[in-house]
Order: sequence, then C-alpha cells, then structure tokens
Amino acid sequence: MSSGVKRLGVLTGGGDCPGLNPVIRAVTRRAMMAGITVVGIKDGWKGLVNGITVPLDQESVSGILNRGGTILGSSRTNPYKKPEDAVKVKENIAKLQLDALVPIGGEDTLGVATKLSKEGVNLVGVPKTIDNDLSATDFTFGFDTAVNVAMEAIDRLHTTAESHHRILVCEVMGRHAGWIATYAGIAGGADVILVPEVPIDVNQVIDVVKKRKARGRDFSIIVVAEGAQFKQGADSTITKELDAFGHARLGGIGEQLAKLVEEKTGHETRTTVLGHIQRGGSPTAFDRVLGTRFGVKAAELVIEGKFGQMVSLQGNKIAGVPIEQGTGKLKTVDLDLYQLSKVFSG
Repeated sequence: MSSGVKRLGVLTGGGDCPGLNPVIRAVTRRAMMAGITVVGIKDGWKGLVNGITVPLDQESVSGILNRGGTILGSSRTNPYKKPEDAVKVKENIAKLQLDALVPIGGEDTLGVATKLSKEGVNLVGVPKTIDNDLSATDFTFGFDTAVNVAMEAIDRLHTTAESHHRILVCEVMGRHAGWIATYAGIAGGADVILVPEVPIDVNQVIDVVKKRKARGRDFSIIVVAEGAQFKQGADSTITKELDAFGHARLGGIGEQLAKLVEEKTGHETRTTVLGHIQRGGSPTAFDRVLGTRFGVKAAELVIEGKFGQMVSLQGNKIAGVPIEQGTGKLKTVDLDLYQLSKVFSG
C-alpha cells in the first residue's frame, strides 16, 4: 500500500560520521524508484528553521558512497529550545510541500524527530552515532569506522611505547558509553581499558602497570573513553559552555590520568587524544553497507506509510521500530564484553 508521499525531505543532524553519505544516497535512489521527489535540507534542523534546501537526485548523490561527512552539512540545532523555531520548522515543512521527512542523527536529532512525530509530522528516523549508544539497534553506522581508526592508532602507539619504554594513554570518543574504547582496546591489545560505565580506580591501573614491569614489559597502553570518570569525580570538560542540547564538550580525562599514573609510578607517561580523527575519512565496507541498508529501509517505510519509526539492525535484519525506542534509553557497554578485556590486562 502506497503512502501517497510525493516530496520527501532528508536531513543530517549532530556530529558527522562516516556512513552518512551512503544513507543519503540510498534514501534518494530508493525514493526516486517510487516516483518521489527528494529534497535535501541543509545543516540539520537549522535548515528547516531557515528553509534552506538543495535538490537530491541521481546526479547529486552519484560518487558519494565512499565519502565521509555529509553532503548536506550538519548542526547541533535544537528547534525546541525556542518556541518560535519549532513553529518555523512546521511552517517550512508546509511551504516546501514536504509530505514526509527522513532525519538522520543521534539521540538529540531523533529526540527532536520524536517530538515532531507526536505532533503529527510524517517521518522515519535513521540512527547515527559513532558512540553506538542508541537503543533498539545492535549497531549504528560510523561505529565500525571509528573503531578501526582507533585500533590502527593503538597499533601504532604500541611500537613507539615499546621503543621508548613509556606508558601511553589513548583517549577515544564515548560520552556516556564506552563501546569504541572497549572494541578498539580489545582489537588493539590495550593493557587497560577505561569506560564511562565503570568508575576509574587509579590503583587498579597502577597495579596492571607494575605487574607488566615485573615480568619485563616496561611499557603499557591505556585506552580511555572521553566520558570516563574517576571514582567520586566529575566529567572532564574542555569548556563549561553547553551546546543547544545541554551537552558540554568532553575531553581531558586522558591527560589527567597520565599525570596521575606518572606521579604514582615514576614511569614516563604520554597522552594521545584521537578526537575528530575518529569521525573523519572514508567509511569502512561495513558502514557503507549498513548505511545503504538503513537508507533503503527508511525510504521503503516512507513509501509504505509506516511513519513514527526508526530503522534498526537486529541481528542481520533491518527492521522498523517505534522511534522513541531508539532515544528512550542509553545503550551502555555489555559488561560481559568489558570483562573480556580483563583477561588480557597485566
């Protein structure tokens, strides 16, 4: 059964990540097959507040499968922060004659989408976060690329740490969930992995370093997620300013940890912060395929009129789930998986 959608708007919000362009390409190509005109909305919700769009067609999405970032641009705009902006969003949906939307984003972008859906806007969400912390989906695109970037960095840190007999702390992304730290740490053979789900016990970290030194290993690799906290500690932030969704810019935990480790061991300790390197560059094959599958499924849900849903990876199947399931609860690291890393510490 067709939904009767003639014009479809697509937007990307929040932090960029590898795999966004494959989603845009797939949504466009599948919707066009059904005779739907696709409109790209520039810079996330900001574009709908200001009514700034670009056409999406076979030509404009050609050659973008392997490109990182997003051809539509992005922003962290929250239209519900100002009542007049939320009104503008709905007015511009009507002015642009958009019958439905496909917002691609993380917890914040899809949080806005959930509110709009409840207010009667036809939409299908696509989950996006390299942190892999959205519920109701096994994985999100961008995560695999970020893990591979972090793993390669850890591989490289091993050789310089061993050459100079140093302890090296590698800080990776992960605001509230340590999926990147856990996967990259295990894959890269890190000696200690620290995540937001488990408060940092500095003494345990020191014990690992000392055990390694006692058996002749005079270097260590510590991977820490940016959102990890010391016991009875606060988030490490770069600035006190908050974004439109009330989030601080995290960072600095790696440097704090390095100083403590050096003070307590007398062992030279350095920090590497990967930061936005994890977000950039070409997506892996996994993320290209997942993004493509998400995009096609999102377009098909629109065609079928199954609005208020989010696409989801469940096992090896792509399914639609109520959009609020994706944003209602944070998906934290499986502690059984985290404990696996303990087998290889020390």
